Amino acid sequence: MRKQEAVEVVEIRKPIPVAEAVERVLSHAGKTGTETVPLEESEGRVLASPVRATHPVPPFNRSPYDGFAVRSQDTAGASGSSRVRFRVIDEIGAGTVSAKTVGEGEAVRIMTGAPVPDGADAVVMFEQTVEDGEAFTIRKPFEPLENVSLKGEDLEEGEEVVPAGSFIHAGTVAVLATFGYAEVEVAKQPTVGILATGTELVDVTEPLAPGKIRNSNSPMIAAQLRRMGIGYKLYDAQSDDLDAVAEAIESALTETDVLITTGGVSVGDFDYLPAVYGRIGADVLFNKVAMRPGSVTTVAAGSGKLLFGLSGNPSSCFTGFELFTRPALLRMMGANKPFLPHTKAVLGEDFTKANPFDRFVRAVYDGKTATPAGFNKSNAVSSIARGNALIVLPGGTRGYRAGDEVDVLLLGMEEGSAKWME
Repeated sequence: MRKQEAVEVVEIRKPIPVAEAVERVLSHAGKTGTETVPLEESEGRVLASPVRATHPVPPFNRSPYDGFAVRSQDTAGASGSSRVRFRVIDEIGAGTVSAKTVGEGEAVRIMTGAPVPDGADAVVMFEQTVEDGEAFTIRKPFEPLENVSLKGEDLEEGEEVVPAGSFIHAGTVAVLATFGYAEVEVAKQPTVGILATGTELVDVTEPLAPGKIRNSNSPMIAAQLRRMGIGYKLYDAQSDDLDAVAEAIESALTETDVLITTGGVSVGDFDYLPAVYGRIGADVLFNKVAMRPGSVTTVAAGSGKLLFGLSGNPSSCFTGFELFTRPALLRMMGANKPFLPHTKAVLGEDFTKANPFDRFVRAVYDGKTATPAGFNKSNAVSSIARGNALIVLPGGTRGYRAGDEVDVLLLGMEEGSAKWME
């Protein structure tokens, strides 16, 4: 029965374009809802509602420099040969307010960020003056509001600062704190399960035996989820038994919103996850994609849950997660930018062989050139560790040459350099 079910699935497999596959997945990515978390726990989450300015920024007219607050009209006629003199009547620092009103020929010593005192409408920087005790002189006139940061010039009260769907990073936290958001409304994170299948798999702690390989996909996917700030439930790997796998999937779906399985989606007698999906009543959205690696990636949906059947081959599994699972999880959380960032790059190596499918080549991108990261077959592991990007080579072409301009998807695993400081 198992072999017959698998064969029936293989016969109906027709590859669909990558873009269409992504859209099918996203159309079934239901929202997770919202929750409120303390500001200090909000970093890495997705904003569920926009951040709005609760007051103007700056909240008052303030000085952007250390200097003297004066009346601009009193500076008229100042020049190198006719310096104008001012008498200092007060001194204020950031966080304090002068109780005095600046009159004719008077000035208030003012520090950066302090409010401009009443009567004054310009600020003279210290280096523009010659000081003499409690007085100073200037050699140029100043315009009204020169060197003054005006109330609300950055943000007006009620203005949207950060839109809903944005990731909260350190800069966002600063904005939230500025406007008094001690608690933040964020999207709930989906509960994600990871389940590997394959009789050939052994745990990372176990010694290898003939015909066995260590389960690298489960910890890899766990790391990909952690990089997104999403928790997960890790289930024991299952051997190639249809009933056991179906039971394990059904059980996992009772406590997860998204279940990621690896293996069991290819074309062999023991690759039967599409049949399992049918048994549990899930609708298969697609079971083949016009891409390399990962063409057998299979996704199903049922009862508000998403099931990602990723390939058992490590590179295919990694690519399938980044192209399909990652944007789906982000869409579920309402992220307004669910896709990997991309750019253009110079191809660093020839790809002369024609391919009808889109290719996603693990690569090292240095800011200009994208070069394959090494061995790039679907079962490769080394290129995943070395790469920080995916070169996108659309199918249906005669091939590509080094120097061609190509699209590159950035994986967010770039290594920094201090060369810019040299």
